[in-house]
This record gives sequence, C-alpha cells and structure tokens, in this order.
Amino acid sequence: MLNFNLPPDAAANAEFVARRLKESAETDGARETVTVDWNGRPLHVDVIDVPLRSLYYNPATHRIRAQLGHDPKFARGLDEDPWSPESQEYLHRLLVGKPTNPDHVDPDFETLVASLKSVDQLEPGLITHEGILVNGNTRAAALRQLKRPSIRVGVLPPSFTWEDINAVELALQLRPDERRDYSYINRLIAMEEQELMGRDAADIARAFHVQVKTFRQERWILSVIRDMIDRSSTPEGGQLALSDFEGHQENLKELHRTYMTVSAASQERAEQIKENRIVAILLDFAKTKTRLIGADFQADYLQDNLPDLLTADAGEALSAVEIPGLGVSVPAASDPVRQARAATDRVLRARALESARHLTPEIREAAQREVTEARRGMRRALDEAERDDRLKRVRQTTAERLDDARAAIEQSVVDLVQALGKDSLDEESFDSALLRLKGSMAKLARQASRGVSTPGSGVTWLIKASEG
Repeated sequence: MLNFNLPPDAAANAEFVARRLKESAETDGARETVTVDWNGRPLHVDVIDVPLRSLYYNPATHRIRAQLGHDPKFARGLDEDPWSPESQEYLHRLLVGKPTNPDHVDPDFETLVASLKSVDQLEPGLITHEGILVNGNTRAAALRQLKRPSIRVGVLPPSFTWEDINAVELALQLRPDERRDYSYINRLIAMEEQELMGRDAADIARAFHVQVKTFRQERWILSVIRDMIDRSSTPEGGQLALSDFEGHQENLKELHRTYMTVSAASQERAEQIKENRIVAILLDFAKTKTRLIGADFQADYLQDNLPDLLTADAGEALSAVEIPGLGVSVPAASDPVRQARAATDRVLRARALESARHLTPEIREAAQREVTEARRGMRRALDEAERDDRLKRVRQTTAERLDDARAAIEQSVVDLVQALGKDSLDEESFDSALLRLKGSMAKLARQASRGVSTPGSGVTWLIKASEG
C-alpha cells in the first residue's frame, strides 16, 4: 500500500482546519456533516469551507493509480516528493486526462466542469486535517480550472492513518450511486490492494458489487497485464504502463472466458490462444476480430502473414537435437507456445519503445514501423480467418436448410397419407409441387457437382437422382 510523509504545510493546514471546525461547532444553527463508511460503520464528520490553494491532491488516490507511470520523468518525481509543485501539477494533469491517454482531456471531466459552472458544488469532498484530498480530487481540479477560491469538504479525524484514508476513499468511490466510476484498470488495482490486505474474496466481491467469479476473473486479467508489462521491458529503457491496457476491458474479459474453456481440455492450446490474442489486443483490434483467434490460428493464418514475428526470437531459443549414430544435429521441433510468446514479446517491446518519450525519435520511429507492419500482417491473418469462418457458416447453413427441407418432406408424407385416407388429395397440385421440387433438386445437384471436390455418398446419390 502507498504511504507518504506529510506535506510541508501540514502543520499550518491542521491549525487552520481546527480553527474552522471550532467556529463551525460554536455557530448557532444546524451544522453540515457528511457520512463516510469506516470499518463497516458510519462516521459523521463536519463540513467546512477550505481555500483550494491550501489543499493537496492525494498521490495515493485509486482514481489515477494506473496512470501514475504515464510519464516516467514525473512519475519518478512523484515517488521522490509527491507534494512538490511539479508533482502536484502532474497529478492535476492525470485527474483531468482520459484514462486511456492522459495527454488528452477526459470528456467526463469537461462535463463535470460544465456542471460545476452552472450549479454550485452539491456534495462535499473529504480531506485530512493536513489538507490532503481524500475524496473530491477531480472536483477540486475542476473548481481550480473555474478559478473558484474554495471547496466544501468534510474533515476526517486527525488520528487517521494512510490505511484508514485509503479504506474510506475506496468505500466512497464504490457506492452504487457514484457518478464517475473508476477506470477499468484502477478498479482492478483497487481489488488487488484489498486482497493483499488479507480481505476474503467474498467480502471484496461484495464491496465492489460483483460476483466472486467476476472478482476471480478480474484478478486473472490484472496478473496477465502485469506479466505483459514485465515482458515489455527493453534494454533502451522502454516499458509499457498499466494505463496502456485501459480501453481493452471487453477484449480481456473474453480472453479470460476463452482461456478457461480451452484450458479445461488443453493448457498448451489455451496458452497459445492467449498469446496470439494478446498480440491482436496490443495492435488495437476489436473484440469481434480477436475472437476469430483459436487454436489453429497461428498455424493456419499467422505463420503465413507474420513469419518473421514468429521465428525471429523463437528460433534463437530452440536448441539443436543430435541424431543418434549419425553425429549430426537438426533444429529442435518447433514449439507453438514458445513461438507465440516470442511474437507477443516482440510486439510488447515495440509498443513500449513506440510510446517511450525519453528515447530518440529514430528508436521510436523504428518501433512504430515494426508495429505498423505487425498490424498489417495481423489484419491479413484475421481477414483470412474471418473469410474462412464465413464460408464455414455458409456451409453449415446449407446443411441446416436441407435438414429443414427433409423435415418438411417427412411432414408431407404424413399429410399425404391423411389426404389419401380421406380421399381429399388435390392430385394436380401435388404433381405440380413434385415437378418444382424436381427442378430445385436438379439445380442443387448441378451446383454440388461443380463445387464439391470430393463427393460423398449423399452428393453421389443426388447427382444420379437428378440425372434419372
């Protein structure tokens, strides 16, 4: 859990806050309070008005935890001194920015600014006695942008530790009526933090308003993301950040579902599918495309369209095998999972170098070219897989329609028997219908004789029957 020293103006802020709280207590009339959840019970704290210039953004807030590493330079400064003007300005940028790309303003933040501009602050924020924002960091950023002088905040007891602060902030943000949810990755981090604190899975799931199986899924997804980040590290100092995986929520959830289904039968095939799909996710393909990636995708499509990606690193890792009695060696048999991991690592490192601001333009441009080529190859592979899948579904539809026709003919047999028994058969109409059926069967036979490369007994019968 993140833990920080107190900010430089902590003593002055505590004195000011204590004075305001005393004034509030001595004022006639109703005092404004806000209720927070602490250790499973409600805690009522007084609300006061505090100058925005005195307050500090909370470097431990769950809202931007995944985005803290967005800019390595400022991230290091944040670790060294989270209360410096540079670090506080960096936190402001992250609070204002989009979770998927903090360099751009989040439309939700613009909506909040517009709301606060037209309507006064409805709900108070929450601070410590030292002036650290516990809840309301984004509101404070919006009010500062509007040049407002102050913010209404509840004040936590002076005895609260960082563990207490984190627990209260999390409880507030997880209220079902909260207007702005955590971004996906920040939600995963918050779940992880709760588990590391020793909380039971069922309790965590209840707090996050999800089922236990969903909690397990989210923990699996975060572990995969952390593994990808570790594997993206390059000698030049490039590495992906947690925020680079924002926006892939549905893709990652479908990956988990597929992985669990396939791994029940074959762990190796599940790993191969996972690696291939992660490459597609890293290259920004939609869920409708990545779901085309199955156990045979690598051999049937990826191998032909991205051969360099699959062989460049994997080949170095494979050791030679000596043939007994001949004194010669041949390359070891290819390992599809090892090849898949090599391809994933190649793309991970390229994406890391592409987004590394501190590296030279030449390195970044070379990485960008590699990513572009990988995306083109993956698109070709996915297009081929989609085409074959479409053809397969068409073939299945043809068989299904024939089954429907067979069922209709069987029903016609029953109808014919009943009509003959009642002497109510319209023989002319029956004969005309049979001729139309014969014509349709002849058309079906002609197409089957032209398109079916290896006729089975059914197609052979159809062709002979139409000839007769």
